[in-house]
Amino acid sequence: MAKSPPSVPALPIYAVRKTKVVIDSDLAALFGVQTRVFNQAIRRNRDRFPPDFIFELTPAETAALMSQIVISNEKSKSGASGGRGGRRKPPLVFTEHGAITAATLLRSKRAVAMSV
Repeated sequence: MAKSPPSVPALPIYAVRKTKVVIDSDLAALFGVQTRVFNQAIRRNRDRFPPDFIFELTPAETAALMSQIVISNEKSKSGASGGRGGRRKPPLVFTEHGAITAATLLRSKRAVAMSV
């Protein structure tokens, strides 16, 4: 008897450069890994992603996206700048094909189940 595919929660989809994309932190959460670990795996295997599967947001695109969603800023909880937390690099965004390719790179149980 075949197993049913795992249920996939709806991911927020954004329009960037006239393309529907998913942000790296949302995919990392979906696959059950930290964003840092997810991006590290992507950067190590960047040659598997054609330019139309994945791209990095420009500072202007990042600012526009921050106004739509909550991306932590670089201020600490006390309000002092330079504290821990926040993004240090612009987010990576993935098209549908890029998200599928990313799932094949990860070893988490959830990513493996979704890529089958």
